[in-house]
Amino acid sequence: MSVHKYFTEQDKLQITNAIRVAETNTSGEIRLHVENKCPGDVLDRAAYIFEKLEMHKTELRNGVLFYLAVEDRKFAILGDAGINQKVNDDFWESTKEKVIVHLKDGKYAQGLAEGIVMAGEQLKAHFPYQKDDINELSDEISFGK
Repeated sequence: MSVHKYFTEQDKLQITNAIRVAETNTSGEIRLHVENKCPGDVLDRAAYIFEKLEMHKTELRNGVLFYLAVEDRKFAILGDAGINQKVNDDFWESTKEKVIVHLKDGKYAQGLAEGIVMAGEQLKAHFPYQKDDINELSDEISFGK
């Protein structure tokens, strides 16, 4: 079954708009990767996707990946070294918990958009937008199998 079926065009727009809004105030980069199944440990898979999407190549190492395996009901948020040095130890976990509340209700777009906005606020606090900032990574949702 295609992972795309879980997201309407409106959902995709809501999520990509949340990414764009979050990134307007920061030099940080946010991506979402969605697939049906998560082979193995969710954090290991998120780390693999993080590297595959070349998120570790941002200048300030301030990329954040939201990873969701819909059928396996696995979700993770992974920040790069630059942002992880700045945020509180429980930030990713508390953000993840807020997103999961919506995911359990089948409100994927709403939950992901809210989590992305929260991540954007942390990125803004630690990596404010610079006038010469460029968008280093695509804002589009990355879909796996």
